[in-house]
Amino acid sequence: MNRIRKFIEDLINLLRPRGAAKIPTIIIVAAFIGLFIYTVYQSRAWSYLSDEPSTCVNCHVMAPYYATWLHSSHGTNTTCNDCHVPQDNIFSKYYFKAADGLRHSYVFTMRNEPQAMMAIEASSQVIMKNCVRCHDQLTQEFVKAGRMSYKEMKAENGMACWDCHREVTHTRSRSISSTPNALVPLPQTNVPKWLSDITNRKK
Repeated sequence: MNRIRKFIEDLINLLRPRGAAKIPTIIIVAAFIGLFIYTVYQSRAWSYLSDEPSTCVNCHVMAPYYATWLHSSHGTNTTCNDCHVPQDNIFSKYYFKAADGLRHSYVFTMRNEPQAMMAIEASSQVIMKNCVRCHDQLTQEFVKAGRMSYKEMKAENGMACWDCHREVTHTRSRSISSTPNALVPLPQTNVPKWLSDITNRKK
């Protein structure tokens, strides 16, 4: 225990700024901490720990996908995570959510999202596995191909579940401008009222 304590004290002494660098270092570290807290707050990072579907529309480009899911046959008894993240165990679930979330945040921040968004390879594997998991009875009763993984299906030039079931879950509306008038629970703005009032006056 004493070794660990001494190691921590030595590390603090090594990293602690001295002399003229002390105040600028404190200001820079405080700025980074403030930026981190602001980013967590602005992005509503805590909401991604839940399975709440409205979390997906934190990014407004997901509004058509939320709207088409809500009005589909899956809208009453599934969440986005039921289909889009692994359900094997809690670790793979949150690891996949974190990795996918980082990729999404990069794409949306850089405005690189395509007009018609499609699942990437890793997501397609997860989605098909979840199709088979939820509809296990149906896939047992039909052909063996229904129980294949996405990788096996691709290797044999087969078809994924959604190649036939095109109306599930997001219908054929794959475009981010396909449901312009949909009522979607977009998040409230974090801009303070006094600031939005100033901005509106200038317009």
